[in-house]
Amino acid sequence: MSTSSQSRPVAIPEFPAPERVLLAAPRGWCAGVERAVSIVEVALATYGAPVYVRKQIVHNLHVVRSLEARGAIFVEENDEVPEGATVVFSAHGVAPSVHASAKARNLRVIDATCPLVTKVHQEARKFERDDYDIVLIGHEGHEEVAGTMGQATRVHLVGDEAEASTVEVRDPERVAYLTQTTLSVDETAGVIDTLRQRFPVMAGPRSDDICYATSNRQTAVKALAAQCDLVLVIGATNSSNSVRLVEVARAAGTPSHLIADGSMIDPAWFEGVTTLGLTSGASAPEWLIESLLSTLRERGTAEITEVEAVHEDVHFNLPGALRRDAQAAETAVGG
Repeated sequence: MSTSSQSRPVAIPEFPAPERVLLAAPRGWCAGVERAVSIVEVALATYGAPVYVRKQIVHNLHVVRSLEARGAIFVEENDEVPEGATVVFSAHGVAPSVHASAKARNLRVIDATCPLVTKVHQEARKFERDDYDIVLIGHEGHEEVAGTMGQATRVHLVGDEAEASTVEVRDPERVAYLTQTTLSVDETAGVIDTLRQRFPVMAGPRSDDICYATSNRQTAVKALAAQCDLVLVIGATNSSNSVRLVEVARAAGTPSHLIADGSMIDPAWFEGVTTLGLTSGASAPEWLIESLLSTLRERGTAEITEVEAVHEDVHFNLPGALRRDAQAAETAVGG
């Protein structure tokens, strides 16, 4: 297990413990997040501190603080990184201009972009080469969206069905759509339907852009919500997939709240609650769940049951250059 997932004390307020907890599976870190955090940890072990990281490596402040304690320095842009230093690009992906600015500063770049985001970038470049206007379904200002929009020149961002109904393109017969990987599956389907009504021959990706982890966690929350009086989602407010989990639970008719950790719980939420549903976003380390479960057990919750909606077994390898450097460093120490 990554050291960034190890437990740290969280002060959890007093509240009436529910009789039962249903724990969503899958939940928490996905393969892309696991890979990104491991990249920073391996880079620190291989090259030594400091290692610079552009933006939050993943959208979770607990993870960021843990890596900072080990020597990672988080910056907003490449010009904050000393020339020739090592910089890691976050899991959300970057535009080609970011790679160009790193090259100009002679930075050693380690790209932690999730392979599923890289797939969307490749699709954007392909549609650009084929002279399509690209309609990107996503949230304005999100780092992943910024990275994808930088891959092509004719990209139109839409966030909902209303925007999809008014987006303007050059040629209605040369339109393709792509999506941010962390959207609501159900809401995105509605936006795509709206676009298809306007552009019947619209092209799209060969396979769904919404990542397996986002989809699986939403499926798990749907299965959970129908059996619960309250659903808590552990994750960050800037974590798109975590926000979507709250929306999915509420759409199922169950009150739901997003919390960064157990310290943010409002005791008033637990009035009349006998069954609590608990899950976490794809950037949230498991120790946050374990911390809350430990407190619930101490306060009298007798039954904690994991509800597996989808089996998940995905792993992404570290970048080849980093892997080779790490192996060489280990060999040198061992020799």
